Amino acid sequence: MAKISKKRKQALAKVDQSKAYNLADASKIVKEITNTKFDASVDLSIRLGVDPRKANQMVRGVVTLPHGTGKTKKVLVLCTPDKEAEAKDAGADYVGLDEYIQKIEQGWTDIDVVITMPSVMGKVGKLGKILGPRNLMPNPKTGTVTTDIAKAVNEVKAGKIDFKVDKQGSIHASIGKVSFDAKKIAENANELLHTIIKLKPSSAKGTYMKSVYLSSTMSPSVQIDTKTLS
Repeated sequence: MAKISKKRKQALAKVDQSKAYNLADASKIVKEITNTKFDASVDLSIRLGVDPRKANQMVRGVVTLPHGTGKTKKVLVLCTPDKEAEAKDAGADYVGLDEYIQKIEQGWTDIDVVITMPSVMGKVGKLGKILGPRNLMPNPKTGTVTTDIAKAVNEVKAGKIDFKVDKQGSIHASIGKVSFDAKKIAENANELLHTIIKLKPSSAKGTYMKSVYLSSTMSPSVQIDTKTLS
């Protein structure tokens, strides 16, 4: 049996594992029980009552967090030359087309988001095997395949994230940093959770939001009372 460190014991002592908290209280607790020397990410883990194997129960969407993620995302824009200036002015970190497609084919994926335009999807599509497993493949549903390049880049830089239910019926997302005050953490979490609630498939039966946990990097998780979310 693994030995529990002193800091871990102290953190666990501050969380009632048999209790579910509202977002405001949970956010305060997560800040109290985080002991990392770096600015840890704050994450939500949501288990849904859906069967992701069925196309009509796939939960996927985008949300712009009111206070951003606390992380500066590296954005690659794959576009035609006439759109390069627009992408650069909006704050894209990398802009181009053929040279970046070649770099990705050679294994380069040091990016967080890829944005492209419909007219070049024929070229970008062949990167699916590389970008797909890393959740980097542009998709019209997440706003990353668009003719309005500037808007897409601005939204990502402002805190837009995309989420998708996994094979186990869960969604995991980072919604901020421990350095955020508790109110900002709670507001970011609330924005994501209510976006997911609105996306409930009509074919999903029974309890939709089965469990929600808030945690930070290496901290114990704090259960959220789903009844306080409606």
